[in-house]
Amino acid sequence: MAHHLAKISGLLVAAGIMAGCSTMNMGSSSAKTAATGSAGGANAENANQTLEKCDRPLGTLAVIEDTTAPWYGILTGQYKLGSTVPVLKLLVQQSNCFVVVERGRGMDTVMGERALQQSGELRNKSNFGKGKMVSADYALSPSITFTNNNAGGAGASIAGLLPGGIGSAIGALAGSMNSKEASTLLTVIDNRSSVQIAAAEGSASAMDFGALGRIVGSSAGGSLGGYSNTAEGKVIVAAFTDSYNNVVRAVKNYKQQTVAGGLGTGGQLTVQDDEAPRPKKAVRRKK
Repeated sequence: MAHHLAKISGLLVAAGIMAGCSTMNMGSSSAKTAATGSAGGANAENANQTLEKCDRPLGTLAVIEDTTAPWYGILTGQYKLGSTVPVLKLLVQQSNCFVVVERGRGMDTVMGERALQQSGELRNKSNFGKGKMVSADYALSPSITFTNNNAGGAGASIAGLLPGGIGSAIGALAGSMNSKEASTLLTVIDNRSSVQIAAAEGSASAMDFGALGRIVGSSAGGSLGGYSNTAEGKVIVAAFTDSYNNVVRAVKNYKQQTVAGGLGTGGQLTVQDDEAPRPKKAVRRKK
């Protein structure tokens, strides 16, 4: 018993020393999400190897996020996460399937520069004249469905079948285990016609071992440390990456929908309208 206490005390002291000597680890793999690397024009560096790509862009695209939707309130309120737009922009540009145009908060700066030009504050050769902005052929709209399943109960049930201290120890660890899941949906809209071009679901899950990495220590704790730091945000980004991959696969196999007579001209599922002839009332003859 004394030996175990001495070992635990030594680990605590070592942890304190390491905390005092900690250094910043730029580019840490444990801090990355499924959306990795960078994009510059048609080139991408260190992008996720599973990200679907195109040989050439299919048009221009703006990412439009509905900040009034219930899922956005959960994202920013309960999970304390930011906008999904920057992550989606990175994925889209890295894929080279669309050219991203700004229609979000950055648009305020874009229009602000034009206002400065019109007021005469900018230099003569600033070149902010009319007809410079690029239209958005398509709009990408994200939405999120959250599902968090706690796996601690199942782990505790298994622990109850084990004898003595082993069962108690595993039960304590199982209580900190839970599975984090996220399901996302992306839709692509043609801005000129308002017709939906594509829609794709995506999902991701990860097991969060909670305190397991901190309790076990040694080499086993190191191998699980990445899971102990898993956040809802990482799962959501992974789900969006899956969803966007499905969008790319869909548009690569895109086939135009056609309606006889043209879109929006009445359709083929007809209903009776106001101009339909009314039934005649039967005329009763006098006897």
